[in-house]
Amino acid sequence: MDITKILLIEDDEMASALICEFLIDCGFEVDPVFTVTDALSYINHHHYTLIILDINLPDFNGFEVLKNMKNRISLPVIVTSAYSDTKHKVTAFKYGASDYMVKPLDLEELEARIWVQLGKKHNIQTEEEKHLFQITDNGIVFKGKIIDLTTIEFDILSQLIRHKNNTVTRETLISTLSTISSHRSLDNHIKNIRKKINDNGNQTRYLKTEYGVGYKLFTS
Repeated sequence: MDITKILLIEDDEMASALICEFLIDCGFEVDPVFTVTDALSYINHHHYTLIILDINLPDFNGFEVLKNMKNRISLPVIVTSAYSDTKHKVTAFKYGASDYMVKPLDLEELEARIWVQLGKKHNIQTEEEKHLFQITDNGIVFKGKIIDLTTIEFDILSQLIRHKNNTVTRETLISTLSTISSHRSLDNHIKNIRKKINDNGNQTRYLKTEYGVGYKLFTS
């Protein structure tokens, strides 16, 4: 599963922190910046899937970001602004904005608009996607079939399923599951689990390693 990387350009540090926390909980990766200068530097040196752009920024008007990007790089841009008038909206779309939201932001609406821009129907999932991993009385079911797991593998995967889409630290797994004796032992069990869900290639889709921290299980 590819992670959507978002550049958040918002000079209000409290608002930026709230938006970042919400979007990270939704499974996105977010880089926050507070000025047009930093935004253009990040755009030139990093790859992003989508940009959230505030108009009122301390060094330049946020439209400068859109002007700089025009005819150079094609990314969906959701403009956020306290201005609700037609003039500002038309100007944003003229310079290439993909969407326009009036502050204060409704974060759930922001997430929905992000998925629209990404061309994903996040809330319309097949039954298989909704229940990709299931803990049952007979074992853990993956894509409709029971996985052949050892007791320790079952315990590890169960913990990851219960905290799906969130990182579970290695220390938490080791302290919670007394049968795991060390970090190396845990890593070996994770490797075996990956093999059993056909997720052991260079680009893992379901079970991600958060290097130096722990593991995260994506369920769709």
